[in-house]
Amino acid sequence: MEPVFEFPLELAKRGPGSRVQRLHQQLRAAIIERRLIAGTRLPSTRRVAQAYGIARNTVIAAYDLLMAEGFIVTRAGAAAEVANVATQTGMSGRKRQPRLAPRPPAMDWRKAGPAEATERSSITRGFELGVPEHRWFPSDVWRRALMRASSPALADAFGYPAPEGRPLLRAAIAQHVGYARAVVCTDNDVVVTSGAQQAFDLLARVLVTRGQTKVAVEDPGYPPLRAAMSAAGAQLVPICVDEQGLIVDRLPPDVRIVCVTPSHQFPTGVAMSLARRRALLDFAQRHGAVIIEDDYDGEFRYGTQPLDALQMLDRNEKVVYVGTFSKSLFPALRLGYIVAPPWLIEALTEAKQSADNGGNVAIQEAVARLILDGDLARYTRRMRKRYARRRDTLLAAIDRDLGNWLIPVEPGAGIHLYARYRDRRQAQRIASLTAQYAAGARDAGSFLLERRASASASAGIAFGFGCIDEEEIEASIARLARAIGRA
Repeated sequence: MEPVFEFPLELAKRGPGSRVQRLHQQLRAAIIERRLIAGTRLPSTRRVAQAYGIARNTVIAAYDLLMAEGFIVTRAGAAAEVANVATQTGMSGRKRQPRLAPRPPAMDWRKAGPAEATERSSITRGFELGVPEHRWFPSDVWRRALMRASSPALADAFGYPAPEGRPLLRAAIAQHVGYARAVVCTDNDVVVTSGAQQAFDLLARVLVTRGQTKVAVEDPGYPPLRAAMSAAGAQLVPICVDEQGLIVDRLPPDVRIVCVTPSHQFPTGVAMSLARRRALLDFAQRHGAVIIEDDYDGEFRYGTQPLDALQMLDRNEKVVYVGTFSKSLFPALRLGYIVAPPWLIEALTEAKQSADNGGNVAIQEAVARLILDGDLARYTRRMRKRYARRRDTLLAAIDRDLGNWLIPVEPGAGIHLYARYRDRRQAQRIASLTAQYAAGARDAGSFLLERRASASASAGIAFGFGCIDEEEIEASIARLARAIGRA
């Protein structure tokens, strides 16, 4: 029969000691050396005896010795298991050799600070940033889309999908961003990714030369984007933002990539002015730079007509547009996309193939159907109205209850808003109380790459309103106001 242990046992008839002793010693050594780890179920004594051609009483005796020493445990009606025994020097009859320190992993990816911009916790998250509402998601529509997608997806499931994404989804995305954000593109300009984070990673792979490429990032800004660039070996150049967005005049001439969130700056919520947009495009043209436009929640626009995507103004193939379905659908979907100029598509496709070779075809087909059937647009319109009410409630509550300490900045888009400190000397105390009484809200200083006394745009708090009701908004802001007043 086949051996029942994944290591050799020497149980020949002739040898030092009895068979019981040899079996006991070898199993004991296997436990100490962690070839048999804690919790492993041992094979029955009958099976061991048959597999190695020895008497069953021999195996029983060896197991009894191991149990007496505390190496295995038994329970009535259950197989014996390896006990949780701490390894000690000399237990196996030989000295433990000192371990050489392993070579540390490359740590470039840590230079930009923590990658996460939101907490990874349960759905009820208060003022947490970047989390959409789940209660009105059209689950029945989503299930039907998945069922309809199953047949074409299954037909292709036994081959490797195209790395740039399903043709149907690429065409649907081109239609979606053209209608919702005035992005000028065709399906040939679209590369589907596993969320916006993979989009940043792929762009870093194909655009950054390790140790040489300088990448300008908004400061404060989105940590995961910075982390992707840093991991590729980019030299990060923090650029301040003000009420008009990124301060283009502060861009060094040797910057080759500029990362921006022009429609709804993260975390300050300002929209880049038209003059700044044109100045940025002019900078990219004069210095041969590429602009990465992160339009993470641009579908949710309010009030007066906000500016469309920066990509719409690009006439020189300098803007790479990154979008995601994490806010318009749900974050765990892990589906995003890049709209890139023709000169970049081939490199992105090859990088995507080396990363994950295509993604989930069923999910891609289902999302394509949501877009083409108009379900995504209808859902987005409904949620825009709900988010607008929450935005208005939050603006009024901050102005009414926290007006002595904070100045709210009315956002033209997105699912979070920003409030500046009136007196920055009180910032630390207010930030501490906010963390206690308005769970999920974040001091913008936590999104800084560089701590600067002159960073006026970073002096404030960002409040998400994607997953918190109007009643809870008012109650939480009132509690925070009372706490600050007492302090």
